[in-house]
Order: sequence, then structure tokens, then C-alpha cells
Amino acid sequence: MRDRAPSVGAARMAFPLVCAATFVAVSAWGEPPQGPGRWVQKAPLPVSRTEISVAELDGKVYVFGGYVHGSVTSNLNQVYDPATDTWRDLRIMPMGLNHVGVIGHQGKIYHFGGFIRQNREPVANAFAYDPRADKWEEIAPLPSKRGAAAIVALDGKLHVIGGAIGGDHGVGFEGRLSVTLHEVYDPATNAWSPRAPLPERRDHLGLVVDDGKIHAIAGRRENFFTNTARHDVYDPKTDTWSLRAPLPTPRSGFVAALLDGYIVVIGGEGDRGVYDENEAYHPKTDRWYTLARMLTPRHGTGAAVVGGMLYLPGGAVVRGGEGRSAAHEAFTLR
Repeated sequence: MRDRAPSVGAARMAFPLVCAATFVAVSAWGEPPQGPGRWVQKAPLPVSRTEISVAELDGKVYVFGGYVHGSVTSNLNQVYDPATDTWRDLRIMPMGLNHVGVIGHQGKIYHFGGFIRQNREPVANAFAYDPRADKWEEIAPLPSKRGAAAIVALDGKLHVIGGAIGGDHGVGFEGRLSVTLHEVYDPATNAWSPRAPLPERRDHLGLVVDDGKIHAIAGRRENFFTNTARHDVYDPKTDTWSLRAPLPTPRSGFVAALLDGYIVVIGGEGDRGVYDENEAYHPKTDRWYTLARMLTPRHGTGAAVVGGMLYLPGGAVVRGGEGRSAAHEAFTLR
């Protein structure tokens, strides 16, 4: 079910560079937000790029790889400090990639898979980056080559879910085939193990952990003309999936994150181009709400939450692999 925040009218609103709507505190049971939240401009990404990978670690925002001018396999590694609103360069990635799955976990940032061509030809390579030492190390590779997967940490392990593998003899879209794969990496043993697969194959999906469960939201089957609104939840105690309320706006290539108890899904692309939708789901009520639309509609980016603020750097302002952007905007419900 989808509700519109009371202060947002039925007609689309034009939001200024900083939206002034107020967020009213919610009760312990997560009553619907009374405002759409607000966006704030931040220091732009130093290099315009899209199909990047974004991770948060120790209060900083890291951006890796992606498409840059003249190449779809950037090895850039840049970090943003919200405290100073500044960027700096770090040691480059071991290999240039796009659509890498990344996550910050226990002092390191883990990298899984990715593509070595534009949105195709996946790899199984995996790495761990230590920001304190500014050093990379190779770890056990993915059991299968894939890119555009989603990653979450749960109970000390890293779940890599969905994504796209190499199509066999032209199967799939431009040599890609979306998958239901669900594999778990244990940093303590540097080993992989399988889990119950996604009920429906997809890549470019969103993955968020809330209350010990994994929410797998929307995504696509091979291309953005076959986006889905499906919303599945994984329970690690039973190794099973169940359905929840679908995303109101089917899309892929968006960002998803847990923000003040709500799962927010922002941007993306689909059959009508690049989306500026910002929708929030409350796990306890199984309801969706409409929040403030993006200032700069984008896909092919990522998000990191620091101190109640969701940072969204880079991405593309047109559908597909063009329109690289340096835009960097932050969203908050507070």
C-alpha cells in the first residue's frame, strides 16, 4: 500500500535546492512521516562518473570505479568527509570495473564482481580495501562471475544477492543474464556458502537489512524495459523468502538505504527515462510513502548514510551509459 505524506499534494511539487519541509518525529511504531524530507547540495564528485559503487565506513563516503570520460572501467577510489564537505583521492582499485558490489564492514570495504565492459562481461574477482592502511588485498573470488549484484552485511557475514552473469551464446540482453543467486561470504574464514535463491531473478536491485531480515526490492530482468516492483524479504533463521508490499514505482539502477527506520528508494531508470521518485517503506506497517523528489534525477549511483543524512554522489542524468554527472546531494527526514 502506498500513502502520500500529508504535506505533499497530489500534484507534483518543484523543490528548491534545499527543501524546507519539516519532518515530525515518529512514534515507536513508526507512524507515517508528516513531511517529505529535504535535500541539501554537497561538494560535487571530483570526476563526473556513473555506474559507480558507493560504501560507508566509519562516517565517510567512498566511491569506486564506474564510467568516466573515455572509459567504462575506471579504477578511481575517492572518499568524501561529511564533516568537512571535501573529497580526496585514495589508492586506486586493483582493476578497473563498473557495477561492482561493495560494502563497508568491520574496518574494511569489500568488493565483489563487477563488469569489465559496459554493463557486461562480469568477473568473479573479490578484494578488501583497508582505508587506514590505504591498501588492497585479494580475497576468495565469487563462486560465479557476476556484476550489478547487491550486498548487505548480516550477523557478521556478507550476502551477495542477484546480479547478472555472462549470457551463453547470446542468451540475455547484450550477453547478460539476470540471476537468482544468493551467496554468503564469511570474512572470518574467507569462504563462501550458498543460501536460498531469490524467488525471481534480477539485477540492479536494492538490498537493505532491517530487524535481522533482508529486503530485496525491485530491479530488472536483463534490461530496464523489464523492471519489476517485486519486494521480497529473506529470513536467515529459516533460509526462506516471503513477499511484502511492492515498490510503487517499478525501476532499476536506484539507491536503497535504511534511514531513520524507513527503507528509502531513490532515483533509477526505466521505460520513461531517468526517475526522480523518492519512496519510503515502513517495515512494521508494510506501507509505502511518497517523499521529496530528487533535485537532480539520476541512476547508476549509490548511497551512504551518515548521521541521519543519505549522501548520493554522481550517477547519470539520462537513461543508459551516457550523461555522467558530478552532482552530489544529500537527503534527510529530519
